[in-house]
Amino acid sequence: MLHLTKYWDDLHVLHVNREEPRAHYIPYADERSAQSAKRGQSPLYQTLNGQWKFRYYNSVHEVKDAFYEDGVDVSGWDDLLVPSCWQSNGYDQMHYSNVNYPFPCDPPFVPDRNPAGLYLRDFQVREEWLGKQKHVVFEGVNSCFYLWVNGSFVGYSQGSRMPAEFDLTPYLRDGSNRMAVMVLKWSDGSYLEDQDAWRYSGIFRDVYLLARSESRVRDVFYRADLSEGLDQSVVQCTIDTVGSVDVTIQLVDASGVKQGEASGTIDGSATFSLTVEQPELWHAERPYLYSLFVTGGGEVLHFKVGMRKVEVRDGVFLINGQAVKLKGVNRHDSHPELGQTIPLKHMIQDLHLMKRHNVNTVRTSHYPNDSRFLDLCDELGFYVIDEADLECHGVLHAGDYHMLTKDPAWEAAFIERAIRMVERDKNHACIVMWSMGNESGYGVNHIAMARWTKERDSSRVIHYEGAALKYNGHPDTDCLDVNSRMYATVQELLDYATNESLNKPLLQCEYSHAMGNSCGDLQDYWDVIYKYPKLMGGCVWEWCDHGIKAVSPEGEAYFAYGGDFGDKPSDGNFCIDGLVSPDRIPHTNLLELKKVIAPVLLEAEELSKGLVRVTNRYDFIDLSDCVMAWKVERDGETMEQGLLPVLHTAPKQSEVIEVPYTIPAEGGRWFLQITVMQSRDTRWAAAGHELTSEQFELPAPHSSMDQETTIAWKPSLKVRTEGSEVTIEGFDFLHVFDLQAGTFTRVTKHGVPLLQGMPKFHIWRAPADNDRKIKVFWRQEGYDRIETKVYRSEMTLAAADKVRFEVEFSLGGYIKLPILRGTSIWEIDGEGVITVAAEMKVREELPYLPRIGLQWMMPGGNEELEYFGYGPHESYVDKRRSVRKGKYALTVDEMYQSYVVPQENGSRYGTEWATVSNALGMGLKFTSPGSSYSFQALHYTPEDLTEAMHTYELKRRKETIVHLDHRMNGIGSSSCGTDLLEAYQLSDKEFAFKLEIAPVMKEDE
Repeated sequence: MLHLTKYWDDLHVLHVNREEPRAHYIPYADERSAQSAKRGQSPLYQTLNGQWKFRYYNSVHEVKDAFYEDGVDVSGWDDLLVPSCWQSNGYDQMHYSNVNYPFPCDPPFVPDRNPAGLYLRDFQVREEWLGKQKHVVFEGVNSCFYLWVNGSFVGYSQGSRMPAEFDLTPYLRDGSNRMAVMVLKWSDGSYLEDQDAWRYSGIFRDVYLLARSESRVRDVFYRADLSEGLDQSVVQCTIDTVGSVDVTIQLVDASGVKQGEASGTIDGSATFSLTVEQPELWHAERPYLYSLFVTGGGEVLHFKVGMRKVEVRDGVFLINGQAVKLKGVNRHDSHPELGQTIPLKHMIQDLHLMKRHNVNTVRTSHYPNDSRFLDLCDELGFYVIDEADLECHGVLHAGDYHMLTKDPAWEAAFIERAIRMVERDKNHACIVMWSMGNESGYGVNHIAMARWTKERDSSRVIHYEGAALKYNGHPDTDCLDVNSRMYATVQELLDYATNESLNKPLLQCEYSHAMGNSCGDLQDYWDVIYKYPKLMGGCVWEWCDHGIKAVSPEGEAYFAYGGDFGDKPSDGNFCIDGLVSPDRIPHTNLLELKKVIAPVLLEAEELSKGLVRVTNRYDFIDLSDCVMAWKVERDGETMEQGLLPVLHTAPKQSEVIEVPYTIPAEGGRWFLQITVMQSRDTRWAAAGHELTSEQFELPAPHSSMDQETTIAWKPSLKVRTEGSEVTIEGFDFLHVFDLQAGTFTRVTKHGVPLLQGMPKFHIWRAPADNDRKIKVFWRQEGYDRIETKVYRSEMTLAAADKVRFEVEFSLGGYIKLPILRGTSIWEIDGEGVITVAAEMKVREELPYLPRIGLQWMMPGGNEELEYFGYGPHESYVDKRRSVRKGKYALTVDEMYQSYVVPQENGSRYGTEWATVSNALGMGLKFTSPGSSYSFQALHYTPEDLTEAMHTYELKRRKETIVHLDHRMNGIGSSSCGTDLLEAYQLSDKEFAFKLEIAPVMKEDE
């Protein structure tokens, strides 16, 4: 092995020769290039991104040769792009773990088999840098690394997601230089980086050189102190220098007008003050930014300045004096091909998507993001909870959740995580809260972190969820400004909000676990959050599915997850828990969130007079940038429409408007829809982008269409019995009922088959990720393997215009007693319309059902759907705020909602009628007289979806499987956290419902 000092499991060594942390900036040669904020335009910046020579070893102990020495032949090495992750390029083991350490928990020691990656790069230094100090900055290296230049050891660093800067001046020479880096997969810092994510390694963020003056500005920290009335801002700018430097600062507004200037000679540290009268304030709704130019030592530094005030007053979280609700998401660095290496355009894509879906807050779970991400949040307008790169969740299973945070030996490592985050990010207006990490217990080391942070920066509040009393950590929480919870129930939020002895605002740093088909509880949460000032909002877990782009043996593209690479221990698909897919296609979860947290609320005031109440839920801006369009539909057809006058409703205020529609005078189903759109282009969406919409059913007279149609001829049915089969033949149809099976075996119209197999009552749905707890009990009771037992089946009526069958039956699975017993009455009228009325009783002690209804399989070719119900996308009893009632036409394939792990999907809550037909309109119309039902039509059975663990394992059937559910269990978000609310559980023990199945020729209607 190489002769190396073993820093990687020495708690007393966190770095060697690394520069002190500072604010993030790039030095420029003049104000013009600094204004561009394009680092490539700075002659003082040189990227080292690109192709490096690379060699991977399974263990650092296998590295025998001094690869870093000058002149070593590396022609036989691999080429590896920097930045990148080893695992994304075929080296080492792809590994996903949530809580557990992927190695024995023996802090601070890591396995002797510690994979190592060797990097080599030859580079030139610009001639104009002669006489300059030369620094290298590594923005992110996981987990630790040693650095050599031209054969000389430069230094060591650990702490994966923060910059490491080294002075290379003594080591560089004219002409060609060689940089050598050895990255290790594990270090003692890995005990503090046990985040719920893929475990990536390597130089995964940017690397670059900086040319610095010998006497220079080293650090800048500005604070914009706003007066009580917010009409004056005093910008306190503290500057640290290396040597004596003549420094000038200028503050310029967004239009280029100078707002203040100060200058002086600094040798060490000094603070300048600039006063701005009537400042434009920064907030997420209108993120106004000033520019601060700091000139000294032949360099110009440029910082964006947002003037805003963050505070807690009387238990309420305030920004600029206003109570603000944080409508947030948790975001990991995650790319389906690049792993944790995130291109700038990918960051922009994420933030634009968030803006388009009314998200205003990002929690950087669970480490500081790339500095450019924070630049974007400043510019686009997001509140950021900046989280330290600190999670030691794995000690929970080692026996003591507080093992590391209560151990003074780890204090320096803990505090350094806060210092490096705060020092780098302190000049970002978007950051409204510092987080002391995640899921790491709570003890004296966290308290030390928080106290240092408060002393260094009192302009923001401090958060750490691990201090919650339920974890039995250290009782002293005075250093924290907010209380926070993960996955608190709605009732727990209500209890907190109404408890007058609790005087801190409450943040749900994680709630509504968005895994698979999820987020069925959002409206319930936000009804309470909006109502109580102490509840400051929360962040949905989480933004994106962490799927890895892969190809099946059959050549089909899919997304892989934990365990697919043989990784152990692994938490399987628990990394697939986002509002968007790995390739950033929004799930319906995100559409639901967009609606629930929309900035405009529309409510019926007096619809008979066209009156609607509009509430502005923005905190700072009026509604003058919104345009509202309205339309009235009758039975799904647009009857009239128009635009409303521009409103100037003040923030947090309401007004009643009159929508000039004609009050319905004819029968039918009439709906008013109002859509709120942005009136101008923004960086994230064009004018006309929908912010929210609302639908109201209008009162209308009884429709003559509901009356029975008189026909000029009388139907005459022919009934014949052969064994157990009863054939019912009419003028243009022929149905066959099997008395032994208690159901139909054939249904036709004009000879066209409309039934494949036999209709059956069904209770199983493919478990959604949120069913992961209850599905154990479902399966124990046989819900997933039901068979029908017929006790009695007889034809009780055989008239010329009607045939009736009565069936007594039960549903049950092997081993267990029957799940339910019921009676069904099947009738066929003279036109071939089938009506089934069912009554059922569920065994008393059983867990609630997944669904209850009828499954009807139709032959291949029945691809066209039309329905009147909620759409256009899937909806459930607790997940339907983002849909509206109307008439929708689509295909069976379009009904399907793809999730990385196949599961229940595509159901349409509140369907009143649905038609499934072939291309010529020949098919069936399904109605539930006097009520609505949940409608689903897919090319997969629930059993198909249950058995498949990846999308490529699904084999599309040619048949169309129709589900007509009297009731469908709610979706919730209980894959992590709270159970499904009782109101949405299918826990009734008695059911009665009626369905009508009518053969149709749509083109004749």
